[in-house]
Amino acid sequence: MSLLDPTTVSAAALEAGLDFAAFDCDNHYYEAPDAFTRHVPPEMRRRCVQWCEIDGRRYHVVGGQVSHAVKNPTFDPVAPAGALADFFRGNPDGMNPLEALSKDNAIALPRDFMDDRDARVRRIAGFGLEAIWLFPTLGMLYEELLAGDVEAITTTFGAFNRWVEEDWGFEYAETIFAAPYISLADVDWACGELRWALDRGARTIVMRPAAVPTSEGLKNPFEESFDPFWAQVNEAGVTVVIHAADSGRSGNGYLDRTFSASFDGGFKPSIAFFDIERAAEDWLLEAMFNRMFERFPNLRVASVENGSSFLPGLVAKLDSQHNKMMKAWWSEHPVDQFRRHVWINPFWEDRLEDIVAVMGPDRVIFGSDWPHIEGMPSPLDYVSELAGTDDHTRRRVLRDNVRELNQRCTNGVAEPTEPPDSGNDPAHL
Repeated sequence: MSLLDPTTVSAAALEAGLDFAAFDCDNHYYEAPDAFTRHVPPEMRRRCVQWCEIDGRRYHVVGGQVSHAVKNPTFDPVAPAGALADFFRGNPDGMNPLEALSKDNAIALPRDFMDDRDARVRRIAGFGLEAIWLFPTLGMLYEELLAGDVEAITTTFGAFNRWVEEDWGFEYAETIFAAPYISLADVDWACGELRWALDRGARTIVMRPAAVPTSEGLKNPFEESFDPFWAQVNEAGVTVVIHAADSGRSGNGYLDRTFSASFDGGFKPSIAFFDIERAAEDWLLEAMFNRMFERFPNLRVASVENGSSFLPGLVAKLDSQHNKMMKAWWSEHPVDQFRRHVWINPFWEDRLEDIVAVMGPDRVIFGSDWPHIEGMPSPLDYVSELAGTDDHTRRRVLRDNVRELNQRCTNGVAEPTEPPDSGNDPAHL
């Protein structure tokens, strides 16, 4: 079917003003009760993830400690998709997030949120989408809780990836592209896990933007000891997604650093709200400072659900370091290199025109974060954020860029076809 033929496009896409189906780079599942346990050997269960019950409520025990990362890890009932969308849009009506997340507003868990992939395929089509990338919810939080026990990390996520492959698939019906979670805690395990996933059709891999918790302590993910993994990624040409996660950032004494996605204890502004963007900026800067894209020229990185407000500062820092290093550290201007190898999925409430001005329309990708509470109630609600952009930009952001990232790259990363605004060139910063 032609995606440009309005007679073949869903009513949802047409209603959103599109004559094509979009490709959503940020969808999630809620993990099934046995997602972390189904494939864990009995002798390792106490060191990995188990269930417990406290005061009638079920919790995960991760690495021997009760996790309160989310209030209800069974996800049944669950808050509706986009329950806090207006809050993140700037809260124009002064909503109380605690009320929006109350039991009165919860819904019974729809099965396509968790494990019914055929129902999810139907919902995707009904949303006016052609396909989605699919990522973990709890899976993005538990590596940090297992830091210090490398075997528990590799056992947990090896088992978790087998659940993902069995229940969702890495390329299901050419519509759902779930990503295996990769930790570099044991580089030999990471290389083996990558080979296993690629053999089963993985189009992307996902990891958290964080230092690596190895048996020798935290390490920079770009130091040479991890080169066997990055060389394998480079050869395969698979896209690396760094996704919002518990990246282990310290509160530096300003606050309790225990990660939690709930509003228990009330609500107030906190520097913790900025941890996600700071973690992504650090990871991306370190990749650049270690010349990863020169060492591995097929490497493509998509930053998903990490926001974009850090971009102007990151570009300025790269330009500053380029000048301070007497232009000898990189083979080309680092900002040009960054723009070639990195794609940005902004928070949906970020100003799209600002991100396009920095990155160019070929390096910005649409993600709805569906069905999470901070995402969009319906993915194509995002189209209104593109008001004022031209057709080329809309197609690139809503579909074409993710389509290209969903294919293997083995002959070098293509140059952007359209540069960002000249006013954001490093020479003008």
